[in-house]
This record gives sequence, structure tokens and C-alpha cells, in this order.
Amino acid sequence: MNTESNETIDLSVVIPCYNEECGISELLRRVKLACQNTNLHYEILLIDDGSSDSTWEKLNQYYQDDSTLSILRLSRNHGHQLALTAGLSKARSKKYIFVMDADLQDPPELLSPMLQLMQNEGADVVYGQRKHRAGESHFKLITASLFYRTLRFLTSVNIPADTGDFRLMTRRVLDVFLDMPEHARFIRGMISWIGFKQIPILYDRDPRFAGTTKYPLSKMLKLAFDAITSFSIKPLQISIIAGGLFAFLGICGFIYSLISYFFFHTVKGWTSLVSMFSIMSSVQFIILGVIGEYIGRIYLESQRRPLFMIADYKSSHD
Repeated sequence: MNTESNETIDLSVVIPCYNEECGISELLRRVKLACQNTNLHYEILLIDDGSSDSTWEKLNQYYQDDSTLSILRLSRNHGHQLALTAGLSKARSKKYIFVMDADLQDPPELLSPMLQLMQNEGADVVYGQRKHRAGESHFKLITASLFYRTLRFLTSVNIPADTGDFRLMTRRVLDVFLDMPEHARFIRGMISWIGFKQIPILYDRDPRFAGTTKYPLSKMLKLAFDAITSFSIKPLQISIIAGGLFAFLGICGFIYSLISYFFFHTVKGWTSLVSMFSIMSSVQFIILGVIGEYIGRIYLESQRRPLFMIADYKSSHD
């Protein structure tokens, strides 16, 4: 089914891509088939997040022969969350927006079941929740589990565990999301914060179809910091508690040293003193680091720079 420019688009599929040249063909084949099974007028929007391979060239080749395809290229690598935001800002659907990654770990064939579930339950968001994650290391599974449990403890927003950005949502959810201007973006948390009725669909996650993961440990840690600092001030509250606790221990140590000096025989030495000083200094630096992280977020937001820069955008719907 091709979508003409004068037709109302009912479904937008938004897919960020970064160095995915090997998987573009299979991605488009499966996504188009999934869209056709819905019998909706659709568009597929692919975002090249500053790829260093031939991803953009391949997208241009497919764009020439496919009127359902829109392609967008960012000026540099902005990261998955901002690339996805850029794509969502261009989504034209008046009804449904489907978000997935380009690695095909999340099956596009779930689009129809998600759509049916949304309509039957009257939901505004149907998010994919992983039962099993094939092809991922024990380290990745353990750290992911720890991340979601920590996030649930630290935040007041109910962010479901074992979920990603793989989801189907209504236009009114997207409109609220696009009005949220923060730079440090954790999109699954932002969507959860919006509210409305949100329900899961359980599925088994597949291994990557091609290429390598674009989320090494450093990016996972950055995403974790973004998630925690965007949705919680508990680290600041914990810092206050920790600071008060160690201040109390310091006072106790000072009183003990005075009593020992006047009433007991004390062994001259510096080991205990240095140990206490090291502990107190470490706690102070940790607390200052947490406070500095929040101050840094405030500084970035105060600059009011654009979230992303678009180098090229092509769509047959303009």
C-alpha cells in the first residue's frame, strides 16, 4: 500500500538508525509487511543518527522508489534518545505512532497485536515488555535488571521494568511528549510520566539481525544517569542523609578522642586518623558530585540550545 501526499496518514513508524547498513533491507521488508497488515495509511520514518557507514546512502536508494518512506539525517551523532525525538517531531500520523529500533531485536510483526490490544483496551500506550532476551550476555542482563530495580526505588514515576522504547502510542500522547523540552532525555520514562492508560504486551526479544550493539557500557551508564536525574531528587536527599550520618560519626569520633585523651592511655599514631579523614573526604566528594550533576543539568537546560540539528530531510508527504 503506497501513501499519497493528499491522504491522511493514520500510522507513523519511527526508527532511529546508526551504522545499520547491513540490516536496512530486511528492516524495511519486515516493517512494510507489518504496516500493510494493519490496512492503515502509513509512513515509515528512518532517522540516520550521523552514521559513519553507508546507512544514509542506502536510505536514499530506498527512498527513490518508495513513497511511504521518509528519511532524516542529523548533522552528527546525537545519540539514540535525541535521534528518536527528532523522528517523532516529524511524525505525521493523526492516530498511531509506532516506535522501534533498527536492529530488529523487537519484532515489527507485533504491530498488529499491539494495535488490536490498544483498541480493545482503550489504551493510549502499548509498550513491549521483554520475557526473554536472546543473544545478550549475563552481564547485560544483570545490569539491566539492577538498573530498572534501582530506578523504581529512586523515582516516583512508575517506569515498567524490562522495557525499552519499543511501543505503540496515540497522537495525543505524542503531542504531550513533544511539549517536553528537556535535553537529558529518557523517553520511556517521559512517556510513563505523561500518564493515560498504558498497558504491556509480553514478547521474547530476538538477537540483533546484523551489526553490533550501539549501546556499550559507557552509553548505558549515561542513560542511567539521565534517567535518575531526570525523574528523581532522591540522590540529593540521600546525600543529605549520608552527610548527616557521617557528620554524626565524626562528632562521636571527636568526643571519643577527647575522652581517651583525658581518661585513658592512648597510643600515638595516625592510622585511625587518616582512615577517618579518608572516609569523610570520600563521602564529601560523592555528595558534591551528585550535587554537581544536578547543577550541570540546570546549566545545560539554561542554554536553551536546540535538541538536535537536522542536516537533511526528505519526504514525499511535504
